[in-house]
Amino acid sequence: MTTAAMKTPGPDHPISMELLAGRVIVTAGGKVIADSANALILREASYPPVYYIPRADADMTLLQRSPRTSHCPYKGDAAYFSIPAAGPRGTDAVWTYEETYPAVSPIAGHLAFYPDRVDAIEIRQEP
Repeated sequence: MTTAAMKTPGPDHPISMELLAGRVIVTAGGKVIADSANALILREASYPPVYYIPRADADMTLLQRSPRTSHCPYKGDAAYFSIPAAGPRGTDAVWTYEETYPAVSPIAGHLAFYPDRVDAIEIRQEP
C-alpha cells in the first residue's frame, strides 16, 4: 500500500456496496471473461455504479497482469489487467483492489471492468 492519506467515505463522498440481485456477464474479444451471480455493486458519490466480480467467477487465463497501478484515497491501491483477446482496446481494461481500505473491504480481490474496453457488461435479472 502507498503512504498516501486514507479518506473515509461520508456525506461529502458516500460509498455503498450491496450484492447484485442477478447475474453479470462480461464479454470481450468475443469471449466470456466473467460470469457471476455473486457480484457486488459499488456506488460512489456521483460516479456510475461499478460491478465488482469475484476472481473465482472470472476466467483469469484470459487476463494478463499489467504494470499499471493507481491509488484511490477511499479504496486503496489498484492493480490492472489487460484482456489480450480484445486487442488494443483491452489494455488495462480490468482493475482490482487486492487489498483495500477497511471501509470497502468487501471488494478486496474482486475485478471491475471499464465498460468502454469490453464488448459488454450484461446484467441479467434472475427469476
